[in-house]
Amino acid sequence: MQDEEIKMNTMVDVTAITQQTVFKDKKRKLWLLGLVIPNIANAAFLGYQFGPKVTQKLFVSMGPIALHGIIPALDKIMGQDPENPPEEAIAALEDDPYYAMVVKLFIPFQYAANIYGCYLASRESTSLMDRVLIGHMLGVVNGVAVNTAHELSHKQGKLEHYLSHLCLAPTGYNHFRIEHPYGHHRRVATPEDPASSQLGESFWQFWPRTVTGSFKSAIEIETRRLQRKNQTFWSLENELLQGWAMSAAYHALMLKLFGTRILPTQITQAFCGITLFEAVNYMEHYGLKREDLGNGRYARTMPEHSWNNNSKLSNILLYQLQRHSDHHAYPTRSFQSLRHYEGVPQLPAGYASMVLPALFPKWWFKLMDERVIEHYAGDMEKMNVYPKAKQTLFGKYAHLWKRETAQA
Repeated sequence: MQDEEIKMNTMVDVTAITQQTVFKDKKRKLWLLGLVIPNIANAAFLGYQFGPKVTQKLFVSMGPIALHGIIPALDKIMGQDPENPPEEAIAALEDDPYYAMVVKLFIPFQYAANIYGCYLASRESTSLMDRVLIGHMLGVVNGVAVNTAHELSHKQGKLEHYLSHLCLAPTGYNHFRIEHPYGHHRRVATPEDPASSQLGESFWQFWPRTVTGSFKSAIEIETRRLQRKNQTFWSLENELLQGWAMSAAYHALMLKLFGTRILPTQITQAFCGITLFEAVNYMEHYGLKREDLGNGRYARTMPEHSWNNNSKLSNILLYQLQRHSDHHAYPTRSFQSLRHYEGVPQLPAGYASMVLPALFPKWWFKLMDERVIEHYAGDMEKMNVYPKAKQTLFGKYAHLWKRETAQA
C-alpha cells in the first residue's frame, strides 16, 4: 500500500514538472501575418482594377504607404516583444512542421501578386506612372520575399534551396542563396564582408559595394565548390546557373504572357526589391566589427555583432529577422526559436521604420553614428569604419573619441 502511494506521488510530481515545462507559442497563429505583405498587394490590385477611378492612385500607391506609414505606425502601437522560448522548448519548436509551412505559404501569394501586377501593367489603359507604381508595390513584395528566401536558404534540403531560388527569381537576386550562408555568415562584421556596412558609409555608397561584392563572392564560392567535385563553373550542378535559369524562365514567361508593356514594372520591381533588401542589410551590422586576431582571422561571431530590435509586428512579418544576433550566433536555428539578448546593440525602431532614414544619409548618421561610437566606448580600432569617412568622423564626433584614439 505504501509503495503504491509513493508511486502515485511520484507520477503526480512528474506530471506537474512536465506541465510546467510545456511551452506554448503565444504567436503561433500570428505567424500567418507573414502572408500579409503579398496580400496587401493583391487587395490593392483588386481595388485598382475594380474600384472607382478616383481611388486608383491610392490603391496603386499602397506599396510606399504600407511600408513607410502603416507598418511603422502599427509597430509603435503594438510595442516590443522581448519574450524568449525556454531552452528546453527549442527542439520541439524546430521539429514542428507548422512553422516551415507558414514560410513556404508566402510563395504562392508572392507569385499571385506578381502575375496580377503584370496583367494590370499590360493593359492599354494603365499609364506609365501606374506601371511604375505597380512595380514599386511588387518591389515591396519581392524585397520581403528575399527574407523568405533567407529563411529557406539556411535549411539543408534541396527542396528548400530551390524554393529559395523561386522567391528570388523576380528580382534576379539568386546569387543570395549561395553568398549569404557561405559568404556573409563567414565574414560578417568585418571589413572584408561586402554585406556589412561601415561606420560613416552612406547607403548609396554601400549599395554598389554590396551588390557587386556579393555577386562576385557567390561566383567564387560556387566555383570553389564545383572544383572540389572536379566540375567546371559551367556544370549543370552549378546552383547559380540553376537559379539564374529559373529567373530567366520566369521573366521570359511574363513577357510572353503580357508583352513588353510590363518592362517598366519589371525593372522597377527588381530595383526596388533589391534596394529594400539591401537597406535591411545596411541596418543589420552598421559599424560593428569582430575583434581582429591578425593573419586574416577574426573572433567568433557573437550576438553583439548584429543590431537587434524587438518591435512585435515587424518581427512577425519578417520571421523574426530583427532578432539578428541570435541568427548569426546560431545560423541554422529557425525563426520561431530565435531569442532576444540583453546587452546587444539595439536599433531605435523596427526595420520598416528605419528604411527611410537609411535612404537619407544625414538622417541615418544622426540616428546611428553616436550609438556605434558609444557602444565601443569611443575606440575607433574596434569599429568597422568606412576608410573615406575616417577624418570626417574624427572631426564630427571629437567629443566622443577615447583620448588615445583622438591622439592617434
